[in-house]
Amino acid sequence: MRATKTKEIGVGDKAPGFSSQDETGRSWSLKALKGKTVVLYFYPKDNTSGCTAEACDFRDRFDAFAKKKVAVLGVSPDSAKSHAGFKAKHGLPFPLLVDDDKKICRAYKVWKKKSMYGRSYMGVERSTFVIGPDGVLQKIERQVSVPGHAQEMLESV
Repeated sequence: MRATKTKEIGVGDKAPGFSSQDETGRSWSLKALKGKTVVLYFYPKDNTSGCTAEACDFRDRFDAFAKKKVAVLGVSPDSAKSHAGFKAKHGLPFPLLVDDDKKICRAYKVWKKKSMYGRSYMGVERSTFVIGPDGVLQKIERQVSVPGHAQEMLESV
């Protein structure tokens, strides 16, 4: 029996639906955001240097995203409690979705095999998806390099 590889999602594809709760317990779903442009960014872990820099870059541009009527949502496998502390510590004005079962990460194909110091493990590949008001993927950035990324996303919407 041959293993089948799941197809990567691409620009022009319908964005995978999702539903989750944020750090306050509020429910969010792609369906409820229909009609809005959404920047959905996946990051590995709250309160780590790269993830903090990325979140703060989105925070610093949040008003500009809001002026364009763009919803910004962060997603990681961390708990609501962890997200709440991270959000409060850095004054993040956007929701952080809890994906502790990794359903959203798997749907967007960002739960990947990674390695560090010669050790392999499963984790989140830092990635961002711009989803149009019609639910179609407009832009995908994988293996994101944090410096300048939020500005690039802002310019793309």
